[in-house]
Order: sequence, then structure tokens, then C-alpha cells
Amino acid sequence: SAEATLKYVKETGLSAVELMGGPAEAYAGKPENKVDFTGYRELRRKKQKETLTDAEKSKLEVIEAGMNAHKEEVAQWRATVSMDKFVELRKMFNDAGVRIYAFKPDALREHHTDEEIGWAMRAAKALGASHVTVELPNNPAQSQRLGDLGEKHNMYVAYHGHTQQTPTWWDNALAQSKYNAINIDLGHYIAAGNTDAIEFIQKNHERILSMHIKDRKNKINGQKNMLWGEGD
Repeated sequence: SAEATLKYVKETGLSAVELMGGPAEAYAGKPENKVDFTGYRELRRKKQKETLTDAEKSKLEVIEAGMNAHKEEVAQWRATVSMDKFVELRKMFNDAGVRIYAFKPDALREHHTDEEIGWAMRAAKALGASHVTVELPNNPAQSQRLGDLGEKHNMYVAYHGHTQQTPTWWDNALAQSKYNAINIDLGHYIAAGNTDAIEFIQKNHERILSMHIKDRKNKINGQKNMLWGEGD
């Protein structure tokens, strides 16, 4: 919950957060997903390798139908929900000495409608965030779309990456729109085999809106997450 998240943030001594969509949307009254997912992953994996029984097919169809119905319900909720609860949530965090600098909702992907993406950006603004974050899409048309919608709603989109990050990985998105930006993960960046994160930061600092920082071994040394000071 948003309240539990804030409690943990305060206990950790943090003064600012990149808030995930789940706690914020639950606080604002997002429809609950009541689909029973028992066995779903196993059925999906089995379907890729062999033929399902009629009973398994039926179960998988029921689960997926429920998922689709819930997605539509959420899309309708996002299209009509007031921003008042997000403003209230912002005040609750701010009063506790915590600023919400970025918002990462599950509403910025290709299958989401322009209305849902617009909702995400308005909610981010209501929360006090300067940008939304999302993994950089493989399809350049999607980063162009997000950049255009960012301009429309005056909200920056900072793209996150994992071990596919390279010094030029963001270049196309950055060229597409001034509202496209960087949310670099320094641990993943080093684990990907890149050698100098400081050089990347110095070169791109004007387009980096936030960072994830951790210490990892590089590609040659096994890529493990390490205690601070023990990685590469």
C-alpha cells in the first residue's frame, strides 16, 4: 500500500522516491484484479512446448479472458478517475518529508491507449513528479509516440535499461523528442560490459533525469550484484 511504502521509505531515511504505479493506483481506487492466476505461468510454458489438454486449454482461456476484461476495466477507470487522490497522496508523502520525483506506472507500453498514457502523465504531475519512467521500447515508433504525448502533457519520459544499455543506446529516442530522457541504471550499465559510467554521465548529464545506482561485477567478472565497494 502507499501507506506501507511511505513507512518503509521513512525507516530507510530516504527523502525522495521514484514511486511505482501499484501503490499510487491502489490508493486512488484502481479496480482490483480478482482473476485466479493459479497455474497460469506453468500453462503458458507448457503451451510453448506441447499440446495442452482440453481442460488445460479451457483454464488458460478463462484466465486470459479475465485478464483482458480487467485491462479494459482499468483503462476505463483511468479515463475517468479524478486526480484528487494523487494530489492527496503527494501531500501525505510531502508532509512526511518525502518528495516523489518520478512515477513509474504500468501504463506506458504499446498496448496502452493514448488516454491511458495521458492519465499516467497527469497523475505524475499531480504527484509532483518531473518525469515518468519506463523501459526503453524496442519499437522506435513507441518512443516517438511517448515523446509526442510528453510534449502534449508537458511531462518528460525517462527510459530505463538493463544489460542491453550501451553508450549510444538512448540516442535515437533522445533525437526524437526533447521530452525523451534517460533513467540510467549504473549497475546494469557496468554489468553489460561498459567500462566508464562517469564518462557517460558527463556526456549526457543534461538528459539524465534520474538514476538507479548499485554495485555489480562487470561482464567478464560474472555480473553479480555486490555490496557497495565490492563490485566494478
